[in-house]
Amino acid sequence: MGIGATAGVAAVGGIALNANASSEGGDATTDSGLVFDPTAYTEKTKTVTDTDGDDHEVTYRFWQAITYVAKPVDETYQCLNVSVPVEIDGTAIDASDAPILFANSVGGYMPSSVADATEVGGGGMSMGGGAGAPSGAPTSSASASALPNANGNTNATGGAMNTNQLLALAAGYVVVEPGARGRTLKNSAGEYYGTAPAAIVDLKAAVRYVRSNKGRIPGDVDRIVSAGTSAGGALSALLGASGDSKLYDTYLAELGAADASDAIFATGAWCPITDLEHADGAYEWNWGANALSTGKQVDQTVSKALQSQFAEYQAGLRLRGLNGFGTLTARNYDAYLLKQYMEPSATAYLAALSEADRETYLAKNTFLTWSGGKATFTWADFLTHVGARKKDAPAFDAFDLSAGENNEFGAGTTLSRHFTAYGAKNDTTGLSSKRVASDIPAKLDLMNPMYHLVEKVNGKRSKHWWIRLGTKDSDTSHTVSANLAAAAKGLGDDVNHLYYWDEGHGANTDPGDFITWIAEVTGYKGPKTKAK
Repeated sequence: MGIGATAGVAAVGGIALNANASSEGGDATTDSGLVFDPTAYTEKTKTVTDTDGDDHEVTYRFWQAITYVAKPVDETYQCLNVSVPVEIDGTAIDASDAPILFANSVGGYMPSSVADATEVGGGGMSMGGGAGAPSGAPTSSASASALPNANGNTNATGGAMNTNQLLALAAGYVVVEPGARGRTLKNSAGEYYGTAPAAIVDLKAAVRYVRSNKGRIPGDVDRIVSAGTSAGGALSALLGASGDSKLYDTYLAELGAADASDAIFATGAWCPITDLEHADGAYEWNWGANALSTGKQVDQTVSKALQSQFAEYQAGLRLRGLNGFGTLTARNYDAYLLKQYMEPSATAYLAALSEADRETYLAKNTFLTWSGGKATFTWADFLTHVGARKKDAPAFDAFDLSAGENNEFGAGTTLSRHFTAYGAKNDTTGLSSKRVASDIPAKLDLMNPMYHLVEKVNGKRSKHWWIRLGTKDSDTSHTVSANLAAAAKGLGDDVNHLYYWDEGHGANTDPGDFITWIAEVTGYKGPKTKAK
């Protein structure tokens, strides 16, 4: 069976039943309220089109809106859906030992819910009640990408669409789709209850629920593969990096999370908006020479100051590039990105074109040299080719607290806060204190996968990494995902990282390859057939 590509047409299915956790027993968890009910499903059918353009009819069992913690703050978001294929193209299958794709649809660190989804891949919407952006909430952040930057690969908040889930289902995998609280949620007292670290705590709790139900929930709970895009990509990477870290125990206990591991087997991250406390400097190193879409240059004093911060940070990481490149610094990172990612990406793109189309493309893009079947160009020309930068300076910790990330680090009734010393020092909103709040450093550690890969190396991390982004994605610096890949590779992990040529934020142009990669790294030989 071919795998990959686009969503098919949904066939008629029954109305999903509420599959809230059963109180029936089993000894996989000590909390009887978090026991998966194998009978509480609705059977549905879905047509999935693979990368070869072939349609596959999949019959699957769908469990809807299972609350995954014993003491939820908001069940609208703290619930998950489970989809298990039982028949593919007329052949009955057994997915009891299949890999589990754990796919979040978070975008912009916004709330993500699956509670109203009636089929696989139907979640990710921001819902009513406390959801959506309250008055004054920042939405113009890179991580929000927000609505204007959504495209064929991203949902309305910049999170992933459902391609991966559909293809995984058609490949015989189990699909778990968790919801999570997000930064704009506010209760009746005006308190924000979805800001950092709520989203990652929720996803960890969801993993614990799945793992605590080993033997009840279909699929191999020791072969969970996370997936996410943008802020969801950051959370997917963080989930992979921070497995079983004690830093989250208090938060998980407060929610009544299952007493189980939250480590995952492999990580899929598309354009992860992460390493936020260093993202402003990285952004200016990458895009400081590029003007905004208005043609205006950002404040060059600010840009240069942030570039200096990046140089200091990068030197302190002492990361080595892939394929024997050597230590990565601010002085050689452009050469590294060209050699390791950009030129190979352009080469693959051009090689796949017909001769006529390649000639047309090269005629329009004269900065490229095509010789011996390889593309070469300079870093300066690459930046010119990309064009306008997405964000002003600073890109993430805005002096006026207008970025979505400022909202992500809000607390109590405070909508937005600074999370870098530079942002706080240069605040323009009239704050009495020019320092970050005392709780910010600990929250940054909770939200940054680099903390678990570099500063406090986590032995329970994911050992397999699939990382992707587009070469024209200026929602963050290209160094962010490259550093993530270098850190994981330096620890001996399996890293599959590449850039999509001329694609923007949220791109996922090789989803079939991702599904195949899951089978390879998990050792899955394909679904077992069984008699009907």
